[in-house]
Amino acid sequence: LHLVALNFPLSGDMRADFQCFRQAQLAGLTSTYRAFLSSHLQDLATVVRKTDRHHLPVVNLQGQTLFSNWESIFDGNGGQFNIHVPIYSFDGRNVMTDSSWPQKIIWHGSTANGIRLVSSYCEAWHTADMGAMGQASPLNTGKLLDQKVYSCNNQFIVLCIENSFVSDPQG
Repeated sequence: LHLVALNFPLSGDMRADFQCFRQAQLAGLTSTYRAFLSSHLQDLATVVRKTDRHHLPVVNLQGQTLFSNWESIFDGNGGQFNIHVPIYSFDGRNVMTDSSWPQKIIWHGSTANGIRLVSSYCEAWHTADMGAMGQASPLNTGKLLDQKVYSCNNQFIVLCIENSFVSDPQG
């Protein structure tokens, strides 16, 4: 399952699932991608199909392993990953080193276990109001689900996860 960043940072008012879908298509990727965010309809932990949560590794765009599987992100340790494995955007840039993302922080709106935090997800990702708050994680901590609250007017990294793995019929 590929974990890929959108090509630009977004504030708390976003159509992230659509952006993930669109940018994956433009990059020539055939699988379905969803935002790595809890929403008013779904907890982050359930974004990936149940059948793909245990046996597939979570990798970056180059195939380098970030997590042994989807479930391991939500084991309560905050989604600990190796910060030396880059996270790339759909257009191939490393979000940790590229200046297009001045703040190396990802939105997620979740608890460390991937459950939505209704008080902390920018009103279901529909507001960039300075007074509204969203849960996010500074990537330099090596955690995707670190528990920090930021104003929704911030422009942060948005990740997308491949949520339906399609094996290559040629392979």
